[in-house]
This record gives sequence, C-alpha cells and structure tokens, in this order.
Amino acid sequence: MWRYAFGLRQETRGHRQTYLTHEKVWKGDQLILNRPDKDDNKDQDRLTQTFLEQINVNADFREVVRFFQSVTYLHLVPQLLRFADSIQGRVLEDDPFGQGFLEHVARANERTRRSRLSKIEEALKIAVPQLEQLEFTRDAVTGRPHLQALYSHWRPNAGLQREDQFSNGTLRLLGLLWSLLEGDSLLLLEEPELSLHVGIVSQLAPLISRMQRNRQRQILVSTHSDALLTEQGIDGREVLLLTPTPEGTEVKVAADIDEVRALLESGFTVGEVVLPRTKPSGAEQLSLLK
Repeated sequence: MWRYAFGLRQETRGHRQTYLTHEKVWKGDQLILNRPDKDDNKDQDRLTQTFLEQINVNADFREVVRFFQSVTYLHLVPQLLRFADSIQGRVLEDDPFGQGFLEHVARANERTRRSRLSKIEEALKIAVPQLEQLEFTRDAVTGRPHLQALYSHWRPNAGLQREDQFSNGTLRLLGLLWSLLEGDSLLLLEEPELSLHVGIVSQLAPLISRMQRNRQRQILVSTHSDALLTEQGIDGREVLLLTPTPEGTEVKVAADIDEVRALLESGFTVGEVVLPRTKPSGAEQLSLLK
C-alpha cells in the first residue's frame, strides 16, 4: 500500500550539516511526494528536515507517519534502570534505554501486567537459577514502582530482592520479554544477546518466533552473536548482511550471495556462514598492539 524512501548526505566542509538527497512517498503505484522540489531548490535549508516529521505537510501520507510512530525500540541499559532514582537525568523521548522502564510497566492495567509478568516469571525460572517468584510492587513511602523476586536460599527467610539487586542479564532478559509481549507494532532489538549466557542466547530466535506466531509481528534484530544465529530455522532470506565499504555500508540479503546460499543449502547455519564475512579485515592486528 505504501512505500517511503529517503537518502541523506553530509556537507563536506563547514558545519557538516546533514541534508536530504531525496524523499519519496508512493501510495500504491502513485508517486505522491518527490523531493527535492522547486521550493527545496530555492531554499536548501528546507532539506534539513523531512516532510515525514512535519505535520503541516504530511497529511497525504499520515498513515506512514503513524506507522513509524508505532515502532518500538528497546535497548535496556541495566545501570540506568538500576540507578534511575540516583541518576535522575533527562529521559530521552520514548525512553529507548529503559530508564523509566518500571514506570512503563506500572502504566499497564493490572490484569495485563499480571499476565505478562506471569509469563516472564515462567521464562526467568528457566534462565535464572533459584528464582521462584516475580512480582510488581510499589514503595510504601514514595509510591515508586518496583519489581521484586523471591529466590530459593539456604536461609529460608532471606527475603525478596528488588531490581537494583538483579544481574545485568536478568534485567535485560526481563526487558526483552516484556517488549515481546507488548503490542504488535514493528519491534527493533539491538544486540539482545548482551549480558546473557550463550545457552540462553542460542534459544532467543525460536523464543521470538514462538512468541510472535499469533501476532504476525515483524521484529528486526541486530547482532554479532554466532550463538543467536545457530538456529537451523533461520532462513538466509531473513538475514541482511551489512558490510562497510569506502563508499558507505553495503546491505545484502544473505541468501542472494551465491556462496552463502550454497552453504546454507548444504546444511550450515546462518551463524557459521554469514558472521565470518563480517569480520573486519586486519582484526588480528589488535593482538599485536603494545
């Protein structure tokens, strides 16, 4: 129904400002926006902004705008969540790094929150040794939201631990699972393998697939992890290989590369075939630095 395309370039001198090289929108086969237009050519500063981000000129393709607004990006940084009260810094729009993640959980209605946390608890019991119970609570004095977990312990009354005592891996897995359970819009996951044991990472691809099967949700994952790409069910047509070149980053569908496709058809996994091709040339020289 819709196609949106844009390109960017940077000034080679001066302020190094970024400009649009083009911005185009198609509705079906009809091109309804084609920039730069005559007004852009008269005033180059207009090319520092897309029409996509300007409400007074995007009425004809507002559906595209709403789609991009619905995209979810979460790259939870455990330290920002663990020390959110102490840091009290500016939270970026949409909180992509999870500084206000607990407030986000608190805003879900009670029934939905209980259902999601129950499923997350079930997963964490597999991934985190000795975890028995996960629950949402609020501080009796400040009213701030918290997550707390009960672990089996040699001391039977050892008590509950709050999120500031969770490991980085537990916090990141918790944030990942919550984002997978929330909504049906496009979800962007950046290196979800960070802080997680390789045994857990190897199960992320089938986990994501199973959790989204009923939603038909699209998820884009960036990764350098061979463990995440060991799943035989990952199709080479699902994988984009990003290769730096002197003229910029080249993007190819893995299955479109003849050698890669042949190896995948022979039974190799995407991790075995694709990741070696992403290795920076001369990476072995790092070990020679003194």
